[in-house]
Formats: sequence, C-alpha cells, structure tokens
Amino acid sequence: MPDTKDFDFDVLIVGGGPVGMLLASELRIARAKPVVLERLTERTPHSKAFGLHARSLESLDRRGLADRFRDGAHSWSNGHFAGLDVWVDFSLLDSAHNYALLSEQTRTERLLEERAEEFGVEIRRGHEVTAVRQDEDGAEVDVTGPEGSYTLRGRYVVGTDGGRSLVRKSAGIGFPGTGGRVTARLADVVLADREKAPMGMERTERGLLFCVPLDDTYHRVATFDFETTKEAGSELTLEEFTESLREIWGDDLGASEPRWLSWFTDSACQAETYRSGRVLLAGDAAHTHFPVGGQGVNLGLQDALNLGWKLAATINGWGSEGLLDTYDKERQEPARAVLANTRAQIALMNPDPYVTQLRALFQELMTKDQVNRHIAEMLSGVRVRYAIEGPEHRLLGDFARDLTLKTEEGTQTLPKYLRRGNFALLDLAGRPEISEVYQEWAAPLKWAGRVGHIVAECAEEPELAGVLVRPDGYVAWAADRSASAEEVAEGLRTALETWAGVTDPTRAVFK
Repeated sequence: MPDTKDFDFDVLIVGGGPVGMLLASELRIARAKPVVLERLTERTPHSKAFGLHARSLESLDRRGLADRFRDGAHSWSNGHFAGLDVWVDFSLLDSAHNYALLSEQTRTERLLEERAEEFGVEIRRGHEVTAVRQDEDGAEVDVTGPEGSYTLRGRYVVGTDGGRSLVRKSAGIGFPGTGGRVTARLADVVLADREKAPMGMERTERGLLFCVPLDDTYHRVATFDFETTKEAGSELTLEEFTESLREIWGDDLGASEPRWLSWFTDSACQAETYRSGRVLLAGDAAHTHFPVGGQGVNLGLQDALNLGWKLAATINGWGSEGLLDTYDKERQEPARAVLANTRAQIALMNPDPYVTQLRALFQELMTKDQVNRHIAEMLSGVRVRYAIEGPEHRLLGDFARDLTLKTEEGTQTLPKYLRRGNFALLDLAGRPEISEVYQEWAAPLKWAGRVGHIVAECAEEPELAGVLVRPDGYVAWAADRSASAEEVAEGLRTALETWAGVTDPTRAVFK
C-alpha cells in the first residue's frame, strides 16, 4: 500500500446527494477521510423523492439520527401500490418504525449534509468531476472548480452521481436494463381551482394522473403517458405539460406558474457490478427505476450503509480478504427486487382495459393482511436479508431488532450501541466462551473499540446466547443457548475474524 502522503483523500465521493452525504459520514466515523465533490453550487430546491421507509428509519435510528428526521415531519401509516384503491398498511410491519416519514429529498440531503459537516467531512460544491482514472494502488479524478481545474488522488472513488454516472461510464461498467415505454411529465404548478383539484392517483382510459398539494399555493401534478415518448435530452415546457393533462385527464386544471418542470421514463437499469477495482457505485449510479412506491432514495441509503464500514475497514487495513467484494454481492439482489416490483406496478397501472380485471384481483388480494403485509415489507425494505455464511440460525443475515438490553449500567435498546458505527457483540447468557473468544480475538489486533462487548439480559429473546451485529445493523452471527460451547466458540471466532478484523488470514476468506 502506498504511503498516505501519496493520497489527497482516502475516498473521493462524486455526487453530493443524500447517498453521497450519508456515505461520507459513514466513512468518517470509521476513521477514513473522504471528500464530497458536487457539481451543483447549492442544493436543488426540487424533490422527486418525498419519503423515508421503515428500513431507512431503523438504520438512521442506529446512528442516533431518527429523531432529527422525525422532528417537525409528518408520517403516515398507509401507502399505495400501483395506484390501487386498497392502501398498503405499513402499520402491519414488525418494526419500531412501522410508518413512512414525509421527508422531501432536499430536506433529507440537508440533514445528511449537516451530519457530514459535524464529522468534519470536506464538501466541495461547484466542483464538477470531468474524468476518472484508476490504477492498481488508487484512483484519480479531474475536477473543474470555481478557481480552475485540478486533479485529486484517492485510494478509492465512489460514484454517487446519478443514473447518467460519469464514474460508472469511466470504469466501463455495463448498465443493462429495459428502455422507457412510459413517459411521466411532472410539474409543480398553481392550479386554477385547488379546492376542486383531484387528489392522489387516478387511472384514466389514456394513462394516469397524480396530483397532491405541496403547500398553500403549489400542487405536484404528474401525468403518466403510455402511448407517446419524448426525445432524450429535450426539455419539458408548460405548454407540453398542459397538453398532456388534457390528453390524460381531459382538463388542464388551469395549471400555471410552474416552478419546476421535469420528465422521466420507466426505464430500469442496474450496473453489472458495483465494484471495478478502485471504483465503486452506489445509489442511482448503480440502479435506476421508475419512482413509484418511494423506494429509490431508500435503496441508495442502504447502499451507503452497507459500503461505508466495509470500505473504511479495507482502507484502515483490518478488513479481511474479500470484505469489500461483499458489498456488490449483498446489494445487487435488493436492487433487482426493487426494479422487479416497480416494473410490476407499471404493468398494473397500464390503462389497457384488459388490465382492469387484474387490478381488481390485486385489490381483492390486498384486503388480506398476509398479502398486504408482504407488499408493505417489500416497499419498506424490511424484507432484505443477506446471505451471510455461518452456522445456521433464524437471525443470521437479518436486520437486528430493537432489542431491550438490561445491563449493569441500566436498560438500553440495541440502537444505542451502534451509534458510532461499531460492531455490537451481545452476550446474553453469561457463556464464558463468548468472553474468552472475544478477548482472544481482540488482543492480537490491539483492539481499539471496533466491537462493543455488551453483557446483558434480553427478555424478548430468552433462547439467545449471543449475537454479533455488524455496523449496518445486520446479524453476522447468532447462537441459541442450546448450542454447545464448541459451536458457540467456533462460530463466533470465525464471524469476528471474517467481519470485524483478521487475526489469522487463513481463516477469514470469503467464497
């Protein structure tokens, strides 16, 4: 590894949206040095995304940020799937955050930028990356900033620069998928008679209309056109938008004074790999899909939470062989699932009369709690479970719940022990082998706080002997009280060396 002086930063993050800002914070609390390079001089005032789902809120809670996001924000217990009349009921979720939170993308980005600044992350706005190169030891970016052009070198580059990602293209990473067949035209406008404006999503013979108030003056209005497409790179005008309203809804609603006009299609693509050498991708740079169900930002935030600690571990020299490659392995499947369900929603939204009976069948099914819960889990991300190798256990690879832990210092919930992005080793049965393996593992690494050893009682999980929770909140190892001392010791030792730091490199190799 080259000397630190050869690098300007450990990680060059290209793109300063919510995903880039959260990733920067995750790297910083893990003692890596990132810089965020954002071409815009200030945050855009316009938001495509409006909500945070349960898994994002659970994750933010594990960094002590949930209250910051909830402060002054509205929440709701229902959502929609494909604009069907039967609501998705998020209150059915087995989660401490069984709701969706109204947090516009600009607000989410602001709060995460403030978080990054609190940790001393350098954020360079108005600095556009124009080229990316990599070699065996690091990567470089060419940047055009307010005072001219310059070059930065880092150990890694992460592209969080959106669906048209320069970073992805520079790395030669393929972006296969399906092209756009549906055109969505969106506008934040003043309506002539807001009291008579439609509300929510309405399906017509020609397409769909979406209409919701944003404030006392403006509405967010969108049309979904299943028959005509726009030329790539063309701008949306108010005239074209009102014409689309008349085609889809039969009335232009007196829309005027647009403060934002945008359009997009239902194209859905996913990067062939999220890593190519020293270059990695996250957020829309890794996957794009039709923004239905409020899943896009949430998917990207989970990318950042999965990648941050693994990248920092690799930079700091304690990550075991193959650790960074598990980012691509673990995050590909959740994105494929989101692309699949958004394509399914588009199919159900089609105005073709033959689809109407299919919608009726789906609505009938969604009145069943089991079906409704399944869709709520899918949209909110709580169905995600990673294929983590280790002794089989019902919790392995799942997201650790908000367990209540009674310790000598008092009673706390699990999220408190993950605030600084550390691992949490829960010792719940007083098994001596857990302490012994922990000390055995920590001593040769000159342990500096990466893993918190929490001796506690947990009434919610009386059968559990121990759990190792990763910094991103997922369970890397678990054992019940019925497990033998040998099984507990061997399973925990392997999990610690695999995920939390190498003591014997021959043991911790990912397959």
